[in-house]
Amino acid sequence: MVAVTQTGQEECAGLCRAGPSRGCQCRQQQRGPAEKAAADSELDPHPEEEHVQADSEALFGAGNGGIVSPAPTPRCSLQDLPPELLVEIFASLPGTDLPSLAQACTKFHRILRTTDSIWRRRCREEYGVGENVQNLAIMGVSYREVYAKLLHPYRHILGLWQPDVGPYGGLLNVVVDGLCIIGWRYLPPHYPHVNDPVQSKLSFRIHLTERKSDVVECMHGCRGPHSGHIQMLKDEFSTQCNLTDHHMMPGGRQEELQVWLREEWGRTLEDISQESWKQLLLMKFIYSQCDNCLTRHRVYLPPSHRDDLIRPGLFKGTYDVHGIEIVMLSFHGKYARATKITGDPNIPAGQQTIEINLMHRIQLPVDQNLSNFNELSRIVLEVHEQVSLEQQEDRTGDSEGHGWQSPAQPNVGPPTEVRESWAAALQEQPVQMVLPVDMSSPNEDFPRTCRMCFYGVGHVAHHGFINPEHIPGLFILFDEDHFGFIWLELKSLSLYSRVQASFQNAEAPSPQAFEEMLESIQSLTS
Repeated sequence: MVAVTQTGQEECAGLCRAGPSRGCQCRQQQRGPAEKAAADSELDPHPEEEHVQADSEALFGAGNGGIVSPAPTPRCSLQDLPPELLVEIFASLPGTDLPSLAQACTKFHRILRTTDSIWRRRCREEYGVGENVQNLAIMGVSYREVYAKLLHPYRHILGLWQPDVGPYGGLLNVVVDGLCIIGWRYLPPHYPHVNDPVQSKLSFRIHLTERKSDVVECMHGCRGPHSGHIQMLKDEFSTQCNLTDHHMMPGGRQEELQVWLREEWGRTLEDISQESWKQLLLMKFIYSQCDNCLTRHRVYLPPSHRDDLIRPGLFKGTYDVHGIEIVMLSFHGKYARATKITGDPNIPAGQQTIEINLMHRIQLPVDQNLSNFNELSRIVLEVHEQVSLEQQEDRTGDSEGHGWQSPAQPNVGPPTEVRESWAAALQEQPVQMVLPVDMSSPNEDFPRTCRMCFYGVGHVAHHGFINPEHIPGLFILFDEDHFGFIWLELKSLSLYSRVQASFQNAEAPSPQAFEEMLESIQSLTS
């Protein structure tokens, strides 16, 4: 028997979730005869019964005219299998099960410690790590160490997150990239180019050093990577920069503001003339600098259903003075909702920005279309009055009612005949669309055809999320990747374009988990 080394104890302790105070579950001393007998009894729970049975069969055979019964087929222990077969078996098991397996016997421990192909397969299948044998050789690190010291300890922060930055929120995707774990921060494109791709920037990086220990690095600022810290909790984690002076630029706050405006807004200070604009941008800039010490809350992508009007997901939307913001479109039975992932001082991140009533489709006159704002407003307001009466009846009958603050409803969707009408409309030729001349739109590149329209309400409020209210509007489905919302009282059109970037580890484990996540991020700003 060989003793488990100190390094092996530390790695098994990490995989077994046992810290220094609790101790590792692995045996740290050489097992004596009593322990070996106990281990053998676990693998073969009834050894004595076999011996008794063999002895009795021999005795009975001798007492029956010397006719000996056939000897029982010997039981094959897992320990008796050849090493190459054990390697194949171990490589197919979840990595979290392997530390317990290593405690079974010295042979298993030796195989799991010396056969790196087992851990290479676990890194690839569980975390998508590619073949980096050359890089590992240069660093002098094994796949077992990558799994035990990097991937397994930080597995809980992989996925999609919303930073807690006042009302502005944000979007962060933590992924495994080669032999590192990287946090990518996503920003809306420069205003008003809503069809441009989202911007991505490095937020932090976690990797192993030559001493085979994990290190967290903050990637903000102009001086390159520097020391950081991560604290992990349930469904949230926090990051902290240990060297905040690395974020400062030689030119001071003026230069920092110039760089921030140019990189994240595509503008300069000279482009901003109104004092309100300056105050707004300065406030947003200050919040963005808080990224050196932030708490982040988990975000899931919305689950899709075959009867959804369009595929749910993340979209970029225009909000006039607030620029472009990222929203999440999701379907909830008879309603569709857009929730802000990035927000503004009026409607903060986490709040719903628009809600679409899928039971009230609006068919605009083909001859007039949207060119006459008064006619458009009249049609929408008629539906608004009808919906208000229905909501009063629902409240009287204690029905599900309107959905802004109502409990999450299962995605049963509208009745079959309604969905069939959608399918028929999507097969028809799109309707040409012209906006009313007295209505504003920050983007002239909106689609010129319309598939369907629905009644909806938009969320508006004064600065500081004061006196929020819901105003009627018109949801316009342009195509699979674009929709719009006309705010009647504001006489403006917000255009939404699908975020085409792919996000890793962002799927909700269940529809219920997604609904709970929505309620959680909304409660943070209520």
